[in-house]
Amino acid sequence: MTDNIRGIALKVTAVSIFTFMMALIKATSQEVPTGQQVFFRAFFTLLVVIGWLSIRGDFPKALRTSNILDHTWRGLAGAASMSLRFFALGVLSFPEVAALGFTTPLILTVLAALILGETVRAFRLTTVALGFIGVLIVLWPTLNMDGARSTLEIIGATAILGSAALAALAQIFVRRMVATEGTAQIVFYFSLLITVLSLFTLPFGWVKPSFEATAMLITAGVIGGIGQICLTAAYRNAPASVVAPFDYTSMLLALALAYFWFGEIPTAWTITGALVIIASGVVILWREQRLGRNRNRGQAPL
Repeated sequence: MTDNIRGIALKVTAVSIFTFMMALIKATSQEVPTGQQVFFRAFFTLLVVIGWLSIRGDFPKALRTSNILDHTWRGLAGAASMSLRFFALGVLSFPEVAALGFTTPLILTVLAALILGETVRAFRLTTVALGFIGVLIVLWPTLNMDGARSTLEIIGATAILGSAALAALAQIFVRRMVATEGTAQIVFYFSLLITVLSLFTLPFGWVKPSFEATAMLITAGVIGGIGQICLTAAYRNAPASVVAPFDYTSMLLALALAYFWFGEIPTAWTITGALVIIASGVVILWREQRLGRNRNRGQAPL
C-alpha cells in the first residue's frame, strides 16, 4: 500500500468515525444538555490521547510548550464551535448540520486573508461566493419564513454557521502553532481546555443520563480520540492536498445515518445546497494544490 493510499484510507476512516460520533451526540440530545455532551466528548478523548502518547513513550515529555496563549485561544474557539454544533444537532436534521458544516473551508479562506494576510485572488473569492449561495439554498426554507420552521430551528441554523466560523478560526490558530508545536501538544491541550471549560456548565442543568445515553456519550468521546489519531496519521502519510477532499465523503454516511437511525429524509434544498457547497470546497482545494505546484516550479499563479 502506497503512502497516499494509506493516507486516504486513514482520512476516510477518521471522517467516518467523526460522522458516527456526531450521530451519537444527536441521539442523546433530547436527554443530555449540550455542556454535558461536550464534557463527555472532550474528557474521554483526552484519556485516549494520553493513552496513545503513553504507548508511544511520548507522555508527558511531548506536552512541553512555550505557546500556551495560542493553545488557549484555539481551545476557546474550538469549545465554542463544538458547543454550537452539538446544540444544532438537537434541533436540525442530520443532513442539514452536515451540509452547513462544510462551510468551514470557505470561511477559512476569508479568515486566512484577513488574519494571516494570505493572498486571495478573484478566482477563490468567486468560488467562496458560490459556496455561500449553496448555504442560502440549504437555508431557503428557513429564510423564506413560511411558518414551516420553528424559531428554535432558525437559531439552530445560525448556530451551525457560527460553529463553522469558529472552527475556521480555530484552524487559523493551528496554522500559526504548527511551526513550533507538535500534533500531540495541539490535540492534548485542545481536549484538556475543552474538558475544563465544559465543567463551567455544571450549574446550568447537568442530568443523570440513562445507561444507554451514558454508553453513547462515552463511546462518542473514545471514538473521537481514535478519529483524531487516524486524522493525524492520515496527514503524516499523505499531503493535505491529497487527503483533504475526502472530508466530503462524510455526507454520504450522514445521509445513511439520518435515514436509517433518525428516520430523516433530506429535502431537495438540502441536497442541492450541499452539492454546491461541496463543489466549491473541492475547487478551492484543487486551486490550492495547483498554486502549490506552481510555487514549487517558480511560476506565478494565474
